[in-house]
Amino acid sequence: MDWMALQGRYAMPPGASARTRRLLALQKVLAGTQYDSLPYPFASERSVSGEYIPLSQRRPSVRTNLCRTVVDEAVSLLFGNTHWPMAVASHESTSKAMNAFAFETGLPAFMMQVATCGSVGSVAIWVEVMGSSPRFSLLETAYLTPDWDQYGALLTVTERYMVSGADLKASGYAVSSDALSSRFWWQRRWTRTGMDVFVPVPAGEEGGDVLDEKRSSIHDLGFVPVVWIRNPGAVSATEPDGECSFEKAIDTVIEADYLLSQAGRGLKYGSDPTLVLKTPEILEGVARQGGAASALTLPPEGDAKLLEINGAAAGAVLAHYRELRQLVLEQLHGNRTHGDRLGAPQSGRAMELMCQPLIWMADRLRGTYGDGGILPLYRMLCRFSAVLSDGLIIGGQVLRDLDPAGLSLHWPAWFAADEAELLPMAKGLGEAVNAGLLSQETAARLYACAAGVADPAAEWTKIMAARAA
Repeated sequence: MDWMALQGRYAMPPGASARTRRLLALQKVLAGTQYDSLPYPFASERSVSGEYIPLSQRRPSVRTNLCRTVVDEAVSLLFGNTHWPMAVASHESTSKAMNAFAFETGLPAFMMQVATCGSVGSVAIWVEVMGSSPRFSLLETAYLTPDWDQYGALLTVTERYMVSGADLKASGYAVSSDALSSRFWWQRRWTRTGMDVFVPVPAGEEGGDVLDEKRSSIHDLGFVPVVWIRNPGAVSATEPDGECSFEKAIDTVIEADYLLSQAGRGLKYGSDPTLVLKTPEILEGVARQGGAASALTLPPEGDAKLLEINGAAAGAVLAHYRELRQLVLEQLHGNRTHGDRLGAPQSGRAMELMCQPLIWMADRLRGTYGDGGILPLYRMLCRFSAVLSDGLIIGGQVLRDLDPAGLSLHWPAWFAADEAELLPMAKGLGEAVNAGLLSQETAARLYACAAGVADPAAEWTKIMAARAA
């Protein structure tokens, strides 16, 4: 069974578009629930009526979840504890405010969740301001439809999906008892002036959208408070989704899951092989079932044999699985190194060489979720500070009219350097500063990044304060 056949077994929401069905199917792979729709466990060979159950209808007993593993590794290398980028801007007040906002609101952990969900193709961040304090929420894009203008800025984002009458009643809508089991279209739309919530429409009675003024709101910001992030590989600027980070390897992962499940099944049979009796005097009757532990008494013409599996088959299966695993990691640019093969601690440069394919993948994600995610979020906060009369409260301070000029991200090194690398680097930077090739501030920041300092800018500020003292 391949990925296309497995998708055909999923129960999708009624009225869902082809894009929605694809994203929902990919989300099942990311969550590790792609086999839950299969009706039978892997150990069941016969149905209640005695019919043989094909493998394509059984849930694998082994789930490698290699797709999620590679995504988690890439996201950890992208936004881990020592990999978070620091904001740099032309105005120091802007960079300080954005860095304070990131660590005050737990933005690194949130962006790890964003990058994980966005690996299916796209993800969105909804930004709100409550009591002058900015808040953000993650929006899965399976039910969202964006619309851009000619300059690439969002015009609207529409969320539309089908709900039951019981769900609407639980949300406060007036629904009659006869319509509790009916299906309704629920829809809301973010615009540059507000958020429009529409009156739910029964399925099959779609017509003009009627605005629910009670649940709608107006903000008059002049921009849509949503950051839309597309995974790398988008065909054009108007495409809502990029490429899925793991879709090309799903077929191979399915093959590996079934292969390991069959191997486990074979090892269990090898531990308790099937006994076959040959009794000439018994022409008809039910075959004897049982393991090899039962003692038998047979007539002189009888015979007994064990249906065993050759032990070399298990080794061949594991060798085949290792090849499949290497193929999946090669397709997804995953980390193919093994920690048990490292005889001694490795330098930062050696770790980069060993994880080079994963670094290449994470480097592409830096452009997508850094320049295309974090920076638009920071610029949106600056626009909030200029539009709202009360400004924004970040780090306990009221900030107004933050200038996003020169706003960029300063990324740390992939792996911190060890002592053997830091000493020659310090000498080289010192010579570059003495020769006039680098400023002291740039040299200090480069050395701080190599040493694994979380905030090189703050480190330079400490250096200057120490000199002044």
